Amino acid sequence: MNRSSSVTKTPSPRVNRLLALLLPLVESAAQRSDRRLPAEREMMAHLATTRITLREALIQLEAQGRIYRENRRGWFVSPPRLRYDLLACLPFHEMVRSQQRRAETLLLTAEEVEAPADVARRLGLSQGERIYRIIRTRLVDGRRVLYVEHHLRPDCFPGILNFDLAKESLTELYSRHYGIRVGRVSYELATTVLSEQAASALNTVRGSPVQRVTRVNHDQNGRAIDCDDEYWRHDAIDLTLTAAPQLSF
Repeated sequence: MNRSSSVTKTPSPRVNRLLALLLPLVESAAQRSDRRLPAEREMMAHLATTRITLREALIQLEAQGRIYRENRRGWFVSPPRLRYDLLACLPFHEMVRSQQRRAETLLLTAEEVEAPADVARRLGLSQGERIYRIIRTRLVDGRRVLYVEHHLRPDCFPGILNFDLAKESLTELYSRHYGIRVGRVSYELATTVLSEQAASALNTVRGSPVQRVTRVNHDQNGRAIDCDDEYWRHDAIDLTLTAAPQLSF
């Protein structure tokens, strides 16, 4: 079953009744340190319901961003969202620390590959040219919330794959070792669902809803130097954008 379709249909009266009964369990779990809901079998017995109805109600709560699921661990109450200010352009660790949260990065792969067509287009390359691809998982307070694929132009960053990319900020590496700073950023925003690879990295199931943020970075001379595809758990962030309007009178 396509998970995205299961969360768009109107809940049945039976599921709505169950949602009302689930809310006290969610509120209780939110007070515990692990924020874990009881096992599905326990909730079925406690609420006198079937697995199908319970799962429908849980998926509704997941779609609302109130709970999330991790493979082989169960359901958890979602923690407070991270504020992601697009215009601030802060590196991930700096953004998380500024909100008194704990950040971690796991490096999955770092290799030279042929540029996919969409990446070549963003970076102004010819199809088939080589790029560096760096894939990382990022955590906030120990929870895996972001799967990100970075695509870099090798002519801008020779040898960058030799650095410890689990610990190093790419933005800081650009400035410190290559004399390149980000002068302009463009974004594309979309809602989508996780691929098998991304779902595995986030310890969840394929087809889970995510917020995709695609970013293209340009250097101080206007040249496109890299692009990122970020896949955030949809309950993990609030995207914000503050800009001064151009007024005319």
